[in-house]
Amino acid sequence: MRHVAVIGSGPAGYYSAEALQKQYGIDVHIDMIDRMPVPYGLIRFGVAPDHQSIKAVSRRYEKVALSDNVRFAGNVTVGRDVSVAELLELYDAVILATGAPDDRALEIEGAELPGVVGSAAFVGWYNGHPDFAGLAPPLDVAGAAVIGNGNVALDVARILSKTRAEFAGSDIVSHALDALEGSAIRDIHVLGRRGPHQIAMTPKELGELGHLEAAVPQVQAADFPPELDDALLEPGQRKSVILLREFANLEQGAKPKTIRFDFFAKPVRIEGAGRVERLVIEATRLDDAKRAVGTGELYTIPCGLVVSCIGYKTPPIDGVPYEADCGRFANDEGRIGDGLYCVGWARRGPSGTIGTNRPDGYAIADLIAADFGTSVSRKAGRAGLDRLLEARGVAIVTFRDWQKIEAAEAGRARDGSPREKFTAISEMLAELGIKPPG
Repeated sequence: MRHVAVIGSGPAGYYSAEALQKQYGIDVHIDMIDRMPVPYGLIRFGVAPDHQSIKAVSRRYEKVALSDNVRFAGNVTVGRDVSVAELLELYDAVILATGAPDDRALEIEGAELPGVVGSAAFVGWYNGHPDFAGLAPPLDVAGAAVIGNGNVALDVARILSKTRAEFAGSDIVSHALDALEGSAIRDIHVLGRRGPHQIAMTPKELGELGHLEAAVPQVQAADFPPELDDALLEPGQRKSVILLREFANLEQGAKPKTIRFDFFAKPVRIEGAGRVERLVIEATRLDDAKRAVGTGELYTIPCGLVVSCIGYKTPPIDGVPYEADCGRFANDEGRIGDGLYCVGWARRGPSGTIGTNRPDGYAIADLIAADFGTSVSRKAGRAGLDRLLEARGVAIVTFRDWQKIEAAEAGRARDGSPREKFTAISEMLAELGIKPPG
């Protein structure tokens, strides 16, 4: 029998558990440890609330989660309730599947001003993440700047632009929905240092902007290279650029909001008296290597909200080697050290889609099998963890407990929403009759 602890219950964690089951069958016990009392990580807290078809992938994980040899151990914080070193004593293998939940710093002057928000915080706010439920981003302003040219930037711009009616069927939390309905934002700038051919936006997400009830996407025709150059792009990228060219021909009409794509725009400074009031931009151009280089020409965008969507990083854990420049754990193809592994964004950095984590998880399962071979396990595994946590007064939340929380959320649902999510860990634990620590 092998005993494996997976730290994190997002896609990378569940794909790893699935792969270990394929590798070992019933001869493995897997504990999926998460500091939240609810599973799914990125699916619950990162995917946009109006993208329910993507969130539905979590149902795929239920078969694994409800297996006899897999246990969700929520409400357990690694580093506070149990250390990695202790887990290595208890389990044959420990897999870090913690994702990359922290924002990369926006390292420009004025980034500390009130009104500058990282995308992890902003997305967490409208998705009901307990760490960000009280964020209260400034929406009493006319202008907003979204820094980044990926799908997260599109999500932020779309959420800022939608009407209340357009959120029907989503699971956006009520505090965000009410705030967005009363928002004064009318002008949203999406900023990228390079041009339309260098975006990291997919056609589906980009195409949604063309069908918003109250907002029109706009692109400057002068920002495009010759149309014949589009043929050099890979098919998905070409579709995205075609959509951008269509946006360049749209009329504002009677719609009150505008999503402006500012290409060749490098943020250099945020200014304001006690809060964000404007963003200073340097115009750029592409050099021969398609890198953005500054031209020295500066201009200003009036805005009271800046959302930085420039990437994420994995938070370090005491005792685990860490590559600060890459924002991930130091590893060799997923192996950190004896018995310690990492998978998904914690291994390779924040890149790829949810599905990219599946082959990653299977590769780690193969690596574990190769490392341990047919040796006999003498680890305490789950029983040892339970004894340790009980002695420390930590209550484990299981997957069955999570289903009770989910049912309670469904019972709180507002009209048009699949459920009203709890936004505080204490609320989730209260549904189970568990008193929060402290």
